[in-house]
Amino acid sequence: MGTTKGERRRQELVTAAAALLRSGGFDAVRHRAVAERAGLPLASTTYYFSSLEELVTAAVERTSLDELAEVREQLDALPDGELGTDELVELILDHLIGRESRERGLEAALLRFERLVGAGRRPYLAPLMRRMRTEFESLLAQILARSGRSLDPMAVRDLVALVDGALVSALIEADPDPRAVGRELLLRTL
Repeated sequence: MGTTKGERRRQELVTAAAALLRSGGFDAVRHRAVAERAGLPLASTTYYFSSLEELVTAAVERTSLDELAEVREQLDALPDGELGTDELVELILDHLIGRESRERGLEAALLRFERLVGAGRRPYLAPLMRRMRTEFESLLAQILARSGRSLDPMAVRDLVALVDGALVSALIEADPDPRAVGRELLLRTL
């Protein structure tokens, strides 16, 4: 059974909102911008989403699920056997700050962290963000296990906090390559 026209339109709007969120942060997700990006009438955003909060929530969920899927695909594409330390570190960094940070460095890292911090200012996102954190940490545990480094859930969370802290410091200092900062920390830690 195929999707209905309404379901397709709603998904087109979510896709457009997620792209705007990923490229411009929360401020970029506005009814008019989403409709324009999706090539749909402005009224369609309010027809399919009762509020901007609902649209933003759908964009955050899509973005998070897409980012998880990207890292899962990378992990699945690796040859069988244990990951080497360099492969492990790059995969963790792709997971923590996004693969786009390889090319777009500081800008990509800033957008990722603005989205995470901005979610804290939007209480309606809290249930979704908790669920996504659980999935995120589970995938990170799988990545670590592939390298022969099994960590308990608290140790995984500590590793994320350690790397996040180093990356935030790099962002404060406007380090042009925050990924390098994360890489150095992970190489010392792992």
